[in-house]
Amino acid sequence: MKLFVFLLFLLISMSMPFGACAQSQPPQLLRQKTEAEIRRILEASPAVTGLVAVDLTSGETLQFNQDMVFTQASAIKIPILLEVYNQAHQGKFKLTDLREINPANVVGGTGILKDLVDSAQFSIRNLAVLMITLSDNTATNALIDLVGMPHINATLQKMGYKQTKVQRKMIQSAASGRGEENISTPAEAARMLQMLHKGEFVNKAVSQEIVSVLKKNSRGNSRLAAGVPANVPLAFKPGGLNGVSTEWALVLLPERPYAVAIMENYKVVGKAETVLEEVSAVLYQYYWRLGNATRYGTYVDPKLIK
Repeated sequence: MKLFVFLLFLLISMSMPFGACAQSQPPQLLRQKTEAEIRRILEASPAVTGLVAVDLTSGETLQFNQDMVFTQASAIKIPILLEVYNQAHQGKFKLTDLREINPANVVGGTGILKDLVDSAQFSIRNLAVLMITLSDNTATNALIDLVGMPHINATLQKMGYKQTKVQRKMIQSAASGRGEENISTPAEAARMLQMLHKGEFVNKAVSQEIVSVLKKNSRGNSRLAAGVPANVPLAFKPGGLNGVSTEWALVLLPERPYAVAIMENYKVVGKAETVLEEVSAVLYQYYWRLGNATRYGTYVDPKLIK
């Protein structure tokens, strides 16, 4: 009897049109096509790449190697910025307090403070702005001294970011050679950006001020900006080292904002050098269409979309 029922079910199934049992809806098919296009870009690269993109409207996530740990280069300056604002909120100092730069913290690489001849004082807020907008390594080292590396990591751990760690100051090649890198994962970086967008770090006002600092960054510093129209605001921090590229970004598309964290390592010079730009263009087109179309794929005024 069981065999008869099974054979009957099989016969009925074979007589139905292909896919009729579980027909995907247009948004699902669009997502599948987007994932396939991103996968094609990533697999064509000799580098190892991790990516998480979060739809800040629905919470839906696109992800590839999301829990892999990557060196962060200057993108790690976002967690440092968070701890500066966290301690200011706790009353340990005021963002308007002035600090002189310890000569021991003056290092090369990006930034302007290393080139200043005369001694000067800077507010903590201005050091934070320099750390983000000019990726100033000297300002970054001064802020690490101010808040303390153990406190940065303790706050990250407390918030559940187990794989995000600050383990050295900027431009310390010997420490880097020992594997003492500043690290995170695409999943944790994207979750941190989502937390800021939702106003959940400390409080809404603090979260918004941090996002406003990230928005001060010049789009010329962003590789993801190549895939996003100039009128769409970005709040971001990129990073780069030999063999490594990273970028954390909030793409504030009015109809469908999203967060992106993309990370590469083991890059090969001269090969697949536009992965971030290509992925960004695919993501923008995906979220723009979601934000400007009904579930049947008709473009309408976004205010009318239910």
